[in-house]
Amino acid sequence: MTLKAILFDLDNTLIDFMRMKEKSCEAAIDAMILVGLKANKKKATKELFKLYDQYGMEHRNIFEKLSKKINGKVDYRIVTHGIIAYRKLREGYLSAYLGTRPVLKKLKKKYKLAIISDAPRWNAWFRLVNLRIDQYFDVVVTSGDVKKQKNTKTPFRSALKQLKINPEEALMVGDRIERDVNTAKEMGIKTCFARYGVKDKNRKSQADFEINDIKELLEVVKKIK
Repeated sequence: MTLKAILFDLDNTLIDFMRMKEKSCEAAIDAMILVGLKANKKKATKELFKLYDQYGMEHRNIFEKLSKKINGKVDYRIVTHGIIAYRKLREGYLSAYLGTRPVLKKLKKKYKLAIISDAPRWNAWFRLVNLRIDQYFDVVVTSGDVKKQKNTKTPFRSALKQLKINPEEALMVGDRIERDVNTAKEMGIKTCFARYGVKDKNRKSQADFEINDIKELLEVVKKIK
């Protein structure tokens, strides 16, 4: 079938999410230690990302959990200093990968574009609007919209239904093999692994296509045509 739509993951596919997360967390931990968090920076950072692994990268009360983990209780003064430092730095480091806007602009001329993200609704929209790329997308599906994440088929089905296309008419682009690639493949959607968005560059994806730069997506689309 003819390619009619391209589905995108958001974080670490269009947006350099981990760079933003690491820098913001670094600022938060510095601020918390300064006002009494009883840990060195290396230990606190390690504990924080363990908690993110356990509860999710968007968990709202993560600094409260860190305070309790390290100090044995939630110190709201310390936590508040961390949150403020995190938020101040977050916007400054929020950035799209180089070439994202030109690629989206070219693709928009011929295809329907959609976002399928496991991020909470407002977080996803904040990033899209802040980076001024929201206008390129016909459909945005977040975990808040469908109450399911991409380890299920529900978000993909929602996007396809809104776009009024069949799975064979779509290409999914993302950095998470288990969610962006595997689930989409099970549905018959073509897949493209955004290798540039992962730390382990040697992972085997089993995707139909792989790219090391978002600009390479234009060549992938040509191959599909």
